[in-house]
Amino acid sequence: MPTISLPARCDRAAAQALLPQMIAVQTVEVQGNLRIDARACTRIGQAMLQLLLSARRAGAVIDGSPHLHATASQLGLTTPLFGDIART
Repeated sequence: MPTISLPARCDRAAAQALLPQMIAVQTVEVQGNLRIDARACTRIGQAMLQLLLSARRAGAVIDGSPHLHATASQLGLTTPLFGDIART
């Protein structure tokens, strides 16, 4: 399972830099075989949250930092980011 590691600061620039890599992995690999290591994340912006939600809907597994879990909880995104979600 390929792994993509996120930086500590997950802002729009980080999301733009990681998007091509995430697309390439999801295109080449069977859907659901991507692991996103977000354990170093100490700051996260809307663009990265949107990217993570899209990756999760495509079957990615996200390992989140305490900060990412807290942010997801505050925004009501714990289940969409870390739990089972229906794929459409």
